[in-house]
Amino acid sequence: MKNIFFVIVLLLTITTVSAQKPQRIAYIDMAYILENVPAYLQAQNTLDAKVQKWKQNLDKQARHIEVLKTDLANEKAILTKDLIEEKEEEISLKQEELRRLESLYFGPRGDMFLIRKQLVQPIQDQVYLAIQKIAARKKFDFVFDKSSDLVMLYSNKKYDISELVLKTINRNSKIKEKSDKKNAPKKELTDNQKKVLAKKTTARKQQQRKIEERRKAKLKLREEKRRILREKKEALKKKREQQKKNKNNN
Repeated sequence: MKNIFFVIVLLLTITTVSAQKPQRIAYIDMAYILENVPAYLQAQNTLDAKVQKWKQNLDKQARHIEVLKTDLANEKAILTKDLIEEKEEEISLKQEELRRLESLYFGPRGDMFLIRKQLVQPIQDQVYLAIQKIAARKKFDFVFDKSSDLVMLYSNKKYDISELVLKTINRNSKIKEKSDKKNAPKKELTDNQKKVLAKKTTARKQQQRKIEERRKAKLKLREEKRRILREKKEALKKKREQQKKNKNNN
């Protein structure tokens, strides 16, 4: 409903302006353009591979947590209150670690956001720049995206400038490649990107190290409690044996 309303308003605007002067209108198919830009496909495949790897890691940890929950439920009847609390704390710690890792991967400023910005966004910027140049050269008043949410009730192929955009991108890419070869080595942007990734990786390792230290501290505390419990049981056993021995002697 929102899209139809936008189209109606846009058509009314064009009609009103057309009464004063002719309007030049064109459209593109953004999905088609990106599918035919090799650099975009390569960047998208790289991102998809990383996302798949992250999801597998998260799923693995989630399954491990479910196993811990199942084991606790099965053993709860034979465990002491202290051991139950320790296992619940361990599960809670694992869940917190899983949430942190998920945020590091897919959060607003996570790895996915950074990599998408580094790989995909520059290519999208090339497309928009090519559209702007063509629109300025051809003196188009409006350029629509056929693949967006905008509803196009009819589109005449002669107004489709997608192929022109692709040619412009390819030409610009070749020019850039020649320029890069002449001016190589010059990788300021790449170096900055590496620095961002390095900082992100360092922060994640530090965070994971803190989580691991907390986990080890929890495990050490649990082992200490178990040791104390064993000593109490052993002392109680010896006391009972001594009482039984004294009773037999009497």
